[in-house]
Amino acid sequence: MVEKSEFKRSTDDLIAKAARSRERVRRDLRELRYELDFQRKFRESFQEHTSLWLTAAMAVGVLIVLLPTRKKKIYVRTNRNKKTDNKFVESGVALGALNIFVSLIRPAIVEFVKDRFTRHISRHRTQDR
Repeated sequence: MVEKSEFKRSTDDLIAKAARSRERVRRDLRELRYELDFQRKFRESFQEHTSLWLTAAMAVGVLIVLLPTRKKKIYVRTNRNKKTDNKFVESGVALGALNIFVSLIRPAIVEFVKDRFTRHISRHRTQDR
């Protein structure tokens, strides 16, 4: 009988070794994907330990509510500048006057817009007929 050559046997060994290596990589990737499925892990953990998760969520909520909020520091200058006070007063007076003016002229503006709108509507009605 003819024996296999040394070259042929090493090729078969290499092919088998590569197949085992591919299978091992495939198995490792499957295990890695299983371990990195955090959504599944969280869902299973929540289903198994529901009361623990709810208690922890309530504790975190209570801590967030009870922690003191950071207080904002407000610095007040004692020596005020008269020019800035005058600008504030002037702008306040100007806004007040503008508000009164708009209140007085509002009926005239509403009447003007209503008149224009009714003219526009009446033109379209006469053109359609």
